[in-house]
Amino acid sequence: MKRKVYIVLAVAVPLSLFTGHEAVSQTAKSLFWKSDGVQVEEIVSEEADQYRNVGHHGPAVENSHMALRIYFNDSGAIDVYSKSGRGMDLEKYRWYPDSLARADYGAGCDEYVVGKTVGLGGIALWDGEKEVKLVATEGRTARVGDTGKGAYAEMIAYGVPYNGDTLDVSIRIDVRDRSREAWVTASVLDGTRVQFLTGVNWHEGARVQSGDGYISVWGVHPADVSAVPVPVGAGMFFSKGVFSAPEKTEDMVRIISRPSSRISTRIVAASTKEAELNTAKRFEAYMQGD
Repeated sequence: MKRKVYIVLAVAVPLSLFTGHEAVSQTAKSLFWKSDGVQVEEIVSEEADQYRNVGHHGPAVENSHMALRIYFNDSGAIDVYSKSGRGMDLEKYRWYPDSLARADYGAGCDEYVVGKTVGLGGIALWDGEKEVKLVATEGRTARVGDTGKGAYAEMIAYGVPYNGDTLDVSIRIDVRDRSREAWVTASVLDGTRVQFLTGVNWHEGARVQSGDGYISVWGVHPADVSAVPVPVGAGMFFSKGVFSAPEKTEDMVRIISRPSSRISTRIVAASTKEAELNTAKRFEAYMQGD
């Protein structure tokens, strides 16, 4: 496979240089093959679907209140691991704590069910009439790393068919120390302008709200990994100048961008396991800026 090369220069600056003391990290990242469990910073694969072979199904990143993973397949989906806010879970539990860890040690929970949607802030394209998944005909690259402010996870799909062309599309999640939110950036690497589709998925019985630059969903997801699911919240902040008004479909509250080569949103998750945004009322107030 002939790989296109894109060069990005970045300088990481330790947070302690600005705070005057040694910083305590509130972010972490994780990427590994299930076969050996060894943490790596990059996986390059001509096989576009490594969902079952990569730990937690793709590159993952976390802050003090949630962990997020990007699926290593065509879905473009971002999935959520809700946390109690007590510490970093990815390295210790690798997304799947047992019942003892959850009950006695404050481990988080894999309660979010993405289904066939892009989940919380995941990315697809829009061709003017319908959703276009990120089908990578030339393979994928997954990356994780540290930044001067925290950590990131990224997935690049190569050769995505779109409106008679093929594109290389990146999904990147950045988390920062001292923030419970995450920044999702989607970009076409050669600068081609497209319409991006993103949003927040929902399930029957959820409280769903959207308004002036935000989407808020609170409710119980169908039982999947957890035998006794708990209510979780998922929200997104977006720029009204970039995206259409939110549209509620049968499983998503979706927004579609105006033609652009790069878009960004902020996402947040919460659950009843934490002390801060542990009810629908508190979560909705946060999303509404109250």
